[in-house]
Amino acid sequence: MKDYLYDGTFEGLLTCIYQNYKKERAAGIYEKSNYQQSLVYESEIVETDISKAQIVCDAICSKISREAYINVYYCYLSNAANKENIILEFLIFAFKYGKDTMNFYTHEKVLPVHEIYKKVAREEHRVLGILRFSDIGGILYARYSPDNDISVLLADHFADRYKFEKFIIFDEKRKKALVYGDNAWEIKENINLDNVEYSLNETMIQKLWKQYFTDLAIKERKNINLQFQFVPARYRKNMPEFK
Repeated sequence: MKDYLYDGTFEGLLTCIYQNYKKERAAGIYEKSNYQQSLVYESEIVETDISKAQIVCDAICSKISREAYINVYYCYLSNAANKENIILEFLIFAFKYGKDTMNFYTHEKVLPVHEIYKKVAREEHRVLGILRFSDIGGILYARYSPDNDISVLLADHFADRYKFEKFIIFDEKRKKALVYGDNAWEIKENINLDNVEYSLNETMIQKLWKQYFTDLAIKERKNINLQFQFVPARYRKNMPEFK
């Protein structure tokens, strides 16, 4: 057994799963940039192989279920500690029990993956409702700081909603941007968009929106606790009406 180290991509993680079955059993899987050397196991850097990753992807969908694949992918996108090994243990169990796997809802190998999936899905759903776009000279721009790495989950929704526009959704926590234009989107990493300038019309519109938001409120009916349930404080810094 040995620790497998990967590059942080989903394909890299699946390549390590492939190695676990085809080469040598994994003691654990870790992102190489965060790995601390084990005193017990040797480590090996696994180069991402798209073809091997696709084999594992197809095997999950055909031998277990599409639901299991989605749970695994959402778990990968989460900020959960030790998520790679949660996924590894889940898949070892799932390939044994096949299509019945997701029926073992409370099993110790299944429940963690499903619980993480629900947390990521809840944030995805919430962000779809509260993300605010601004005009930065003909391009729609939204800035946010999600708990989980969900930008890729937002892509198809906003590409369909704004199919004739160009937009950027910037994850300031991960310095990652979802960029859309000409009916195609891509994720760009390691970028800095801290000095974006709003158009003059955008500045005016934000002022009007803040005034509307204030005037619409009925002071006697304010329910601060309910407001925080729908829009937690960590999202508010990027919403004009709360600035």
